Amino acid sequence: MRLAASLILFALLAVPVSGWSASDQVHLSKGQTVYVPVYSNVFSGPRSLPYQLAATLSIRNTDMDSWLRITAIDYYDTSGKLLRRYQDKPLSLAPLASTYVHIEEKDVAGGFGANFIVKWQSDRTINAPIIESVMIGATSGQGISFVSPGQVIRPGIR
Repeated sequence: MRLAASLILFALLAVPVSGWSASDQVHLSKGQTVYVPVYSNVFSGPRSLPYQLAATLSIRNTDMDSWLRITAIDYYDTSGKLLRRYQDKPLSLAPLASTYVHIEEKDVAGGFGANFIVKWQSDRTINAPIIESVMIGATSGQGISFVSPGQVIRPGIR
């Protein structure tokens, strides 16, 4: 039995790995609308006490040759109400460049179900950017951090 388990484990470890990427698929597009979940708090403990978090929206141009334009970064609360627009004019991102929006830990307006809607476009088909939010909080010597990936809700430009 022990030998069989060892052989199975060896077989699993011997399988070649195609890369270190989170996804082996390259996503190409000329533009997208992306929904990004943001958590300004999470609940902990038996009484479901809110644990406040700072959040950072990260937008990374993954194309090595082409610029992209961010045309909208809108922040919505749990009920879907628009709280803030962070783009009043398009922002161009150079190849491999990044930008961010930071929400302070004390800013609880978004609530548990807050989100960003990010719209971007390019003049040609390029690698789609990585758009995600990073949440972090620390209280009384304890900390929490996690990443929430964006989800394409509208492919193409609109």
